[in-house]
Amino acid sequence: MTDTTNQAAAPAVEDAVDAAGETARDVIDNVQRVIVGNDEAIEHLVTALLGGGHVLLEDVPGVGKTMLARAVAESFDCSFKRVQFTPDLLPADITGANVYNQQSGEFEFRPGPVFGNVVLGDEINRAPPKTQAALLEAMEEEQVTVDGTTHSVPDPFIVIATQNSIERERTYELPAAELDRFMLKLHLGYPDEADEATVIDRAVGGHAIDDVEPVATAADLLDARATTADVAVSEPVRAYVTRLATYTREHARLGASPRGSIALVRAAQGRAVLDSRSYVVPDDVQAAASVVLPHRMQTDPGADDADAIVSEALETVPVEE
Repeated sequence: MTDTTNQAAAPAVEDAVDAAGETARDVIDNVQRVIVGNDEAIEHLVTALLGGGHVLLEDVPGVGKTMLARAVAESFDCSFKRVQFTPDLLPADITGANVYNQQSGEFEFRPGPVFGNVVLGDEINRAPPKTQAALLEAMEEEQVTVDGTTHSVPDPFIVIATQNSIERERTYELPAAELDRFMLKLHLGYPDEADEATVIDRAVGGHAIDDVEPVATAADLLDARATTADVAVSEPVRAYVTRLATYTREHARLGASPRGSIALVRAAQGRAVLDSRSYVVPDDVQAAASVVLPHRMQTDPGADDADAIVSEALETVPVEE
C-alpha cells in the first residue's frame, strides 16, 4: 500500500533519512545478538526511540524484558540508570533530593537515577502510585521539580519500564495518566523450542549481554530523532490516524487520547525511517497501531478488549475518504 500524494524528498533529506535508518538497523542488529525470537518487539522499541517515546514492557517473569531494555540501552554510548521499583521506594529515590552540605552551609541538589539518558524502571508496578508518579513530569516535560526548583533531565531521555503481569495482588495498577505517557506497550511471550534452545546455548558460560558494545552515540540518536521528526506525514495519513483514534473512542469506555494520536504518528515516522523512507505511508500507521493504542484504552466488562477493538478499527476504518 502506498500514498500517492508523496513527492520526492531533497537529496539532503534522503541522505539524513538513510543515516538515521542505518543507525536504527545497527542497534537492532546489536540487540538481536542478545535477544532471540523477538525481532518484531525489538523493531517496535527502536522505532519508539526514533520517535522520542518511552516504552513499557509487560509480560510474565523470565522472558527477557529487563534483558531487552539493557541491550537497547547498552547499544548507545550514553548514560544508563536503573531503578528497581519496590513497595518501599520513595519519590525522592527516583528524582533526587536537596541535601544539606555542612561544609558550604547550603542545601545542594543530589540528582536521582532519573537523570540518565536511558532509564530502566524495572518492575515499575511494584511501587505505589505516588512513587510511580515521580516519573510523570520527567516523561512528559523532560524535567524534574524538587522543592520548587526545576531541573532538566539529560537529552536524549528515554524511559524503558518493565512490569509483571502475573502477581496482581502484590503490585499496583499504573494510573491511566502514566500509561498514556508510554508511546508503546510491548509483550514478548514465550520463545518457541528452537529459540529457547538458542537462548540456553548462549547462556552457557556467560550471558551475551556482558559482551554488548555500543554501536551508536547519544549524538547519533539525537540526529536520528531530528530526522524522524521531519519525516513527511501527508494530510490523508493524518486524517487516517484521526479516524482510527475516533473509532476507539466510539467503541470503548475510554478511547485513545490526542496524545495517543500524536504517538501513533511519531511511531509511524520511526517506522518510515527504519525503512529509509522520508515519508509515512498507511502501512507504517497500521504496523504501529497495535502497540500504540490498546494500552491507552479502557473497556467495559464483557465487551471486546482493547486489542480486539484496534484490530477491528484497522479492518474497517478506510485509509482514504
